[in-house]
Amino acid sequence: MCGITGFLHFDKERISDETVIKKMADSIAYRGPDGEGFYLNENLALGHRRLSIIDLETGSQPMFNEDKSIALIFNGEIYNYIELRDELRKYGSKFKTNSDSEVIIKAYEKWGIDCQQKFNGMWAFALWDQNNRQLLLSRDRIGEKPLHYCVFDNTLIFGSEIKSIVAFGVPKIPDLELLEIYLTLSYIPAPFTFFKNIRKLRAGHCLIVKDKNIKDVEYWNLPQIDEGNMISNKREVYEKFQHLFTDSIKIRMRSDVPYGAFLSGGLDSSSIVALMSEISSFPIETFTIGFKEKTFDERFLARQVANKFYTRHHEYVVQPDSFNSSLKNISYHYDEPFGDSSAIPTGYVSEFAATKVKMVLTGDGGDEVLSGYTTYQGEKFASQYQKMPSWIKNATPIFFQRLSKPLKGSVRYKLNRAHNVCLSSNLDFNSRYLAKAACIDRSIIEGITGQEKVYPAKDFLEDFMKQCTYTDPFYKLMFLNFKLSLPDDMLVKVDRMSMASSLETRTPFLDHRLIEYMINVHKDVKMNKYQRKTILRNTVGTRLPQSLLKASKKGFRIPLREWFKEDSFTKRLLNLDNTTPFLNNEMLLEIGKINKSGKKDYGNFIWMLFVLNESLQKEYA
Repeated sequence: MCGITGFLHFDKERISDETVIKKMADSIAYRGPDGEGFYLNENLALGHRRLSIIDLETGSQPMFNEDKSIALIFNGEIYNYIELRDELRKYGSKFKTNSDSEVIIKAYEKWGIDCQQKFNGMWAFALWDQNNRQLLLSRDRIGEKPLHYCVFDNTLIFGSEIKSIVAFGVPKIPDLELLEIYLTLSYIPAPFTFFKNIRKLRAGHCLIVKDKNIKDVEYWNLPQIDEGNMISNKREVYEKFQHLFTDSIKIRMRSDVPYGAFLSGGLDSSSIVALMSEISSFPIETFTIGFKEKTFDERFLARQVANKFYTRHHEYVVQPDSFNSSLKNISYHYDEPFGDSSAIPTGYVSEFAATKVKMVLTGDGGDEVLSGYTTYQGEKFASQYQKMPSWIKNATPIFFQRLSKPLKGSVRYKLNRAHNVCLSSNLDFNSRYLAKAACIDRSIIEGITGQEKVYPAKDFLEDFMKQCTYTDPFYKLMFLNFKLSLPDDMLVKVDRMSMASSLETRTPFLDHRLIEYMINVHKDVKMNKYQRKTILRNTVGTRLPQSLLKASKKGFRIPLREWFKEDSFTKRLLNLDNTTPFLNNEMLLEIGKINKSGKKDYGNFIWMLFVLNESLQKEYA
């Protein structure tokens, strides 16, 4: 796990500057505090910061082949490197190290760019082929590891994070056309960033750069499915899932440094800890954070899992007075507006775990692989709701709305949610997805900014869904989660916050073998009636405490709606228009009043506005 950066001048006579590449690498030093390395070759420069996890002695980078005609800088892990090394030796390859980095080089020598198909892992790497004068930039199938790039000053510049590109001298010019997309999704989807001319390499893609030509190639995608012939044999699915999941965990436990696991008290992370404990010969280090607000606190569930599997358990409590430091921390490490507030607890649990270990396994990806989000329940409900008589469909939302008016607090929030679910169930799939993705009424999003020229979120989603061949809304949602929210929200959140503390995270649910199999499993096997994660419950879940299996889904949330009821936050909200001039002050006042009254929960949206303001202050100072 590391940080990479580099540049390639298109003018072959322009010699690369060592001070520039050093500055670029230094900007992301926290991604790799264990060492640095550089490679300069005429118009090319590569920089690497290392976090040592495998082959501590001989795994330094850049790494080369025997005649130094190939140079590699690599961020991530190739989990099947041992098996690949054995396969390559049969073809005559010789190895000087025990690192997975050298396996990438030898695999490229054998299979060329098709080597990407051989890797089981997470990665972003840059490989320079001197003989062909070709640069290959690759990002893993699912998007666990980031890679940004830009063409500026007749040069291709790239890096793990945007700040290393800015360190080259690329100006940060906000792309305000993306405001509505950010305020709807809470993040900026690939290939965009919030800055003009800087792009994200999409998951499952690579860039092949030769001379002045840059070719974007998709080397992997979700498999096509036959919706009329999905896998529906429960026994077969349970056996296959458990085999693939167990093996995924086993190969992700390969490490030369101490490691552990995030344990949230949810079904996904608890299942991983259960299997890790069976595989490991020593107690697993587990890390949990909690809140003084009981509604958001799952420490008691995590403790039950820790006790059952005899882990070395560690807990930390997040306090609301951490808001200011969290805001600055997130603004710095994400480089662009990123409004998913679960980045706050992710940052704290990462910082906490990093005091004990250098690597952890996490439950991220479980909701995507198992179709476990409550929105999948919503899609099942919508398909049935739409078959009801019109008078029932029209009356039900009104009933919930009237019932909620005299109430406050959590009961009112739940009734408002029921009202919104019924309303959205009558919408088309795209409109329903946007309504659920946004944490506030879309009319407010449209009115919050005076920006006239925007890329409407509706148009973005319509353009995005043109690549989806699935027809059932349940499977469409599956496609969107894998291709949009997972790589651009969930995995970005974990990568930036874990690497901020120099901590490597590994995600067993996102083994591509498991994904490719589970994509083809029938929705009724994944969700028996309205039961979430039926497959996991009936396999690994049988080992877990019954109280955990019965607990409702909470997610990795924080009590923002309570924090933002304080008068100090209301005043700060109204001051946002002084530093972010395109925000509508009257709308800000209305949002603050509604959240404080308890009529609606606008906590996450208010957080998104603070993040936006913090990210752009320098541009509008």
